[in-house]
Amino acid sequence: MAAEQKQKLEQQLWNIANTLRGKMDADDFRDYILGFIFYKYLSTKMDLYANTILKPDGLTFQEVENHPQKEMYLEEIKQLSIDKLGFFLEPSELFSEITKRGNAGGKNNFILGDLSKVLTHIEQSTMGTESEEDFGNLFSDLDLTSHKLGKSENDKNELIVKVLAHLDEIDFDLENSDSDVLGDAYEYLIGKFASGAGKKAGEFYTPQQVSSILAQLVTVGKDKLKSVYDPTCGSGSLLLRVAKEVKTVSEFYGQEMNPTTYNLCRMNMIMHDVHYKRFDIKNEDTLERPQHYDKRFEAIVANPPFSAKWSASPLFMSDDRFSAYGKLAPSSKADFAFVQHMVHQLDDNGTMAIVLPHGVLFRGAAEGHIREYLIKEKNYLDAVIGLPANIFYGTSIPTCILVLKKKRESPNDILFIDASQNFEKVKTQNELRKEDVDKIIDTYAKRKNEVKYSHIALLSEVVTNDYNLNIPRYVDTFEEEDAVDLKAITTELRELELLGKNTDATIADFCAELGIETPF
Repeated sequence: MAAEQKQKLEQQLWNIANTLRGKMDADDFRDYILGFIFYKYLSTKMDLYANTILKPDGLTFQEVENHPQKEMYLEEIKQLSIDKLGFFLEPSELFSEITKRGNAGGKNNFILGDLSKVLTHIEQSTMGTESEEDFGNLFSDLDLTSHKLGKSENDKNELIVKVLAHLDEIDFDLENSDSDVLGDAYEYLIGKFASGAGKKAGEFYTPQQVSSILAQLVTVGKDKLKSVYDPTCGSGSLLLRVAKEVKTVSEFYGQEMNPTTYNLCRMNMIMHDVHYKRFDIKNEDTLERPQHYDKRFEAIVANPPFSAKWSASPLFMSDDRFSAYGKLAPSSKADFAFVQHMVHQLDDNGTMAIVLPHGVLFRGAAEGHIREYLIKEKNYLDAVIGLPANIFYGTSIPTCILVLKKKRESPNDILFIDASQNFEKVKTQNELRKEDVDKIIDTYAKRKNEVKYSHIALLSEVVTNDYNLNIPRYVDTFEEEDAVDLKAITTELRELELLGKNTDATIADFCAELGIETPF
């Protein structure tokens, strides 16, 4: 039943999103529809919580609006909801009330001004409180004055009223505390937008199957986590995916450089009912200005931008994240800088899994030096997993996953898995199937050797290869071709030669009859 409900909600939300689709590009209509869904979610949470508080008094939240003791009730509800929910809305500011105002009397009544004030007030209600950072500027990308919504103010208003009215008809079923249907539907929308966003999608979304692999890798043998961290958290899908693999995650941490994506991540956390006191997402450049520098995490996952540029400033040689290695990742390729950053943040009992381009496995110079240090001096590398090409939005390059631990159960070897040929082609994209994901996790968890798929390489073997981790050096996927029957081929060539001579003779006869020269 939950699956059917989820599918129905996903389709309803996507249909509403398409109301905006013809008006603007994917990035813009994504921000509007996700922002409006989030506003309705907050309103519904506020209404449900306020009604629970008022139940002993025999009142509903809407009835407080015209109550003689309105101010007293609102102040009391505000104090409680700020602590419980992290924000506050008045009855007149609820999503349903704004929508009702826009459609009152069957007319397209002007509500843009009121709506803008409400969104601002949500953020203002948190000022000076513990949740201020988590709600601040959340709606900054929802510009109700933008010409993208329409040429005139009436055109803009008409479109917004239409979208809100459609959303108002949908039951988010938030009374069902065991259901995360809305959170999953929100994730579905983010994925849909990513599939149509081309190269930009990599900035905020990791395909679900890859998220699943990373999440399962860092939770093998665990049913609860003290903390999970993603230094390039995008929309937060990876962090939330880790939570699905265990019973509880106490704290979520992340850092995201793009302000729009940072807002999306915080919304996503709240929509999945992660309490604001349990997550700490920062908006900054992770390599240049790390915001959780002194913290250590039990699980770390990341899909950083591939071969991104960074400053590689010599000043970083005194930074504890990089100093021990003696070299910095090149300024043109920050891949290993992210690895070093994550290793620094990893707790002694933790596991980290990071998606990277294949080049990190074999490139030389500084990257080769860092790779050798991680294996020879630290012995942190636990597994190398090769993924299929063309599974990420915006790039077709083959990628790999590095799994690192500070205290490894198998300190004398490294597991190599070649999963590059296990996928299904869907339109222009390759996709990992459930059985492909399950095989990777089973092979890693049981540390299995399988011909043409996985190989447990002793450290001495890696040393012999001069710390080059290119997967074909360890997993032999060579397929021997069928033996060639030279006798049969010779016979076939003779038959073709004879057939050619007969054809030439026939053509020569026709040419003689026509009185023309033969073409040979």
